Amino acid sequence: MANPRVRKIADRIHVIVAEMLERKIKDPRLGFVTVTDVRVSGDSQHASVFWTALGEETEVESSAAALESAKGLIRSEVGKQLGMRLVPTLEFIRDALPETARHLDEVLAQARASDEAVAAQRAGATYASDEDPYRKPRPDDEEPDADDDE
Repeated sequence: MANPRVRKIADRIHVIVAEMLERKIKDPRLGFVTVTDVRVSGDSQHASVFWTALGEETEVESSAAALESAKGLIRSEVGKQLGMRLVPTLEFIRDALPETARHLDEVLAQARASDEAVAAQRAGATYASDEDPYRKPRPDDEEPDADDDE
């Protein structure tokens, strides 16, 4: 979608579909649906509309069914407002971004808990040997400086 014309079409479709879902589609199965992204093919013949919905899995599935049944109405409105000779076909795809973000949050929480557990173990720990286990030269091993000869 590097073409600026295709990008403008995608942005316009995004706005049109969001407005249609908010104002004109009165399907009771349609829950709180948010259009997250629209991607249009290079020849402007196909548009993938990514969406997400709030609620439980059954509510999301009913919203998906409502979107599929309203696809023709939404496509005709897109055609009217875009004024294109060939209106792109619409495909509604459920966006997996919220589930992915939730999974990442869970993984980060587990890592944070693991770090806190390690820090708690470290709090009462003592060194296995001396506090500084590295060898240091003894005072006998030190060589006299070259400046001392003068």
